[in-house]
Amino acid sequence: MAFSHLNQDGKPAMVDVGDKAPTTRIAEAEAYVVLGEKIMAELTANDFVGKKGAILQTAILAGTMAVKQTWSVIPLCHAIPIYGCDLTIVGADAGAVKVTCRVRTEGPTGVEMEALHGAAVAALTVYDMCKSLSHAIRIEGLQLVSKSGGKSDYQKTAG
Repeated sequence: MAFSHLNQDGKPAMVDVGDKAPTTRIAEAEAYVVLGEKIMAELTANDFVGKKGAILQTAILAGTMAVKQTWSVIPLCHAIPIYGCDLTIVGADAGAVKVTCRVRTEGPTGVEMEALHGAAVAALTVYDMCKSLSHAIRIEGLQLVSKSGGKSDYQKTAG
């Protein structure tokens, strides 16, 4: 197996996508913030407004900003136009919230890293805004859910 981000000398190199035809690229990633049932009940009762403000809205904005800045944080990512970013945060089982980040572009390279980065930063923002309630909060299950429009499509399977 060869890594695309290593040159013939084994050194890091940005992949040249200049000759690739642009296509619509969509990627979706998810993460879970496990708050615990007590904290989840408290936040739900307060419409997810904490000491620092509106938790979910702030996390959505932070995740969106992260999507747009992925190229400046992940060294070998391309700076690509982001045509759409849809970030949602909803209640999940066992005192957790589920963060989903869906990103779309039209270009020669995919947006998987942008979707993962957006979901991760949104989850970290929820943690930051809730850490005064507990330091036992966990972020779990950051993963790519799907991608389409490139050389190969991907859809996470159950399990």
